[in-house]
Formats: sequence, C-alpha cells, structure tokens
Amino acid sequence: MNRRDFIGVLAGATAATAMTACGQKEEATAAAVSSQPQKTYEWKMVTTWPKNFPGLGTGANNVARLIEEMSGGRIQVKVYGAGELVGAFEVFDAVSQGNAQLGHAGAYYWKGKIPSAPFFSSVPFGLTATEMNAWLYYGDGLKLWEEAYKPFGLIPNPAGNSGTQMGGWFNKEINTLADLKGLKMRIPGLGGEVLKRAGGLPVTLPGGEIFPSLQSGALDATEWVGPYNDLAFGLYKTTQFYYTPGWHEPGTTMECMMNEKAFKELPADLQSIVRNAMKVANLEMLSEYTARNQQALKTLTEQHGVVLKHFPEEVLRELKRLSQEVVEEAAKADALSAKVWASQKAFMTQVSKWTDVSEHAFVAARSL
Repeated sequence: MNRRDFIGVLAGATAATAMTACGQKEEATAAAVSSQPQKTYEWKMVTTWPKNFPGLGTGANNVARLIEEMSGGRIQVKVYGAGELVGAFEVFDAVSQGNAQLGHAGAYYWKGKIPSAPFFSSVPFGLTATEMNAWLYYGDGLKLWEEAYKPFGLIPNPAGNSGTQMGGWFNKEINTLADLKGLKMRIPGLGGEVLKRAGGLPVTLPGGEIFPSLQSGALDATEWVGPYNDLAFGLYKTTQFYYTPGWHEPGTTMECMMNEKAFKELPADLQSIVRNAMKVANLEMLSEYTARNQQALKTLTEQHGVVLKHFPEEVLRELKRLSQEVVEEAAKADALSAKVWASQKAFMTQVSKWTDVSEHAFVAARSL
C-alpha cells in the first residue's frame, strides 16, 4: 500500500469512527429526551346534553376518549353533562371565560350572541350532513366559523353530525299549514323562526326538559333528533304522531368549541391531535346515527304503536317558502351573517347538482 492509499484508508476510518460516535451521541440525547417526563394537561369539557345520553352525550365522551388515547394520556379530559358543572345553555360562556377548556354543543343555541351561529349547525332545507362537511372542510365554512367565534376567545370544530333529523312529535295530525298555528313546539335555531312565521309558538329547551314539558301540556309538539335519541327519551309516551322529514335540520353539525388560550398553550403535536380527534368523532357520530336510527324506528312503530307520518307536500312547500324568507332575513342581521350565507348558498347551489346526479339518482334506482 502506498502512502496515498494509506492516508485515504486512515481518513475513511476516522470519518466512520466520528459518524458512529455522532450517531451514538444523538441516540443518547434522544433517549434522554424521551425519558424526561412530558407535561400533561387536565381539561374539562362541558356539554349541552344529558350525561351519557346516546349519540350526543356519548359523542362528547368519544371526543374526550379520542383526545386522551391519541395523546398517549398527555391530555386528560373530564366530561360534564348539562347541569353538572354549568347549565346546558351556559356552555358557551363557560368555555369563553376559561372555566372549561372544551364545550360540546350545537351552534344554533348561540344565535342570541352570534347572529351567524345557526348557519354552522343546520339551515332549513339546506345542506345534508355530507354536504355540510364538504363546506366546512373544503369550502369557507370552518374559516368563517372561526371568524365568528374569534371575538369570544373560542375556536370551533365540527365534532359530530346527526344526519337528517325527524320532523318531530305532534299531539295532532298536520294536514295543512293552518294546523301549525298556535302550536307550542320545542324547536331551536332558524327552524324555530320558520315555525313562528307559520303561526306557531317556538320554544327553546334543553333536551332534559322536553319530556316533562310534553307530559304537563306545556308543549304540544317537539323535535329532538331522530329515532335513536327519541326512543331513549321515551317521547312516544307523550305524543302519538311522528313526522318526517326533518326539513328544519337536514344535516346538523355538532360542535366542540375550544378555549383559544388553552389550545394555544399546547405544543404543536398535541394541537394536531386535538383537531384530528374531533374529525374522527365527527365521522363516528354520523356513522352511529346511520346505523341506529332504523333499528330504533322499528322499535317505535312495531313495539310502541307510534304512527309514522309524512308532512303533506303542500305543507312542505309552504315551509320551504317561509324558510327562504327567514334565512334571507337572518343573513341581513349583520355583515358576517351575510358573508356566511353567501358562501353556504353558493356552495349548496354547486354541490347539490352533484348530489342529485349521484346519490339521489342512485337511491331512486335502488328503490326500483
């Protein structure tokens, strides 16, 4: 071996030794970092739902479970049902003020604070669940929702969807629009405004107060969600007629709002985990309702004698006409509402054409 070759071999060996030492040092550093205890966060979640209520209450529990599991226990979330820590309609303020880090609810409950809020839950004769998710994730929906909640120190997230709901429970048949006049009905959001315009008396109540209000006669009718939840509440015990379709809530998004300050205190990886946990919960809730509703409807009709009715076309046409008036007027309530509705309306015009030539066409063909 000549001198030049010897020097080359020596240099290569030196470099290899250095690289090995460097690698060992990096591994030792990584091992030291991983062995260090990571900071854990203890969060509270308040909800507008009864504790552990099927679909909605368990949906909130699911968000908490997913966050804990996906974070490896670095975020612990304790869930409080309506009335346990704060009242059902105090959830927004509790999270805004930092008394809880998370709040699971429906955005339409906050229309008195944010005029545009109902547009982020459900609009009468509006987007279906699939279309709503498309607008939120791939349209301007989520960005506009964050803009609406920003002044309150909140970050909203879709965290569940009931799918198309039922039209409600009534103590009499609805044959014409006149049958709605004077009707005291629990119905929130923009749907309640439509009922009012039709001559009814809309009432906003948390879920836990619906049954006793029907039983006492304080209500003549109610909508809640659909068969899965309505069976759990025992609503069949108080009213006989069960109507479809849920014109007022075609695809209702459930929210999990976060206290902005608490969220920003999390490291980047945990922020991503929280966001993605809510996406998983959003999918799982819709899947659960799709699986459970028909089972529950069969129980209601076959075991409890519930009469399933369809709103007459004449009634639906009139409700649609009134809905268009109400929604357009609500959009004029403030500048943000106008911007939100313009975005959602344009998106619905575009996406509904695809829904018609794909899903609607297929369902019609499947029914042949």
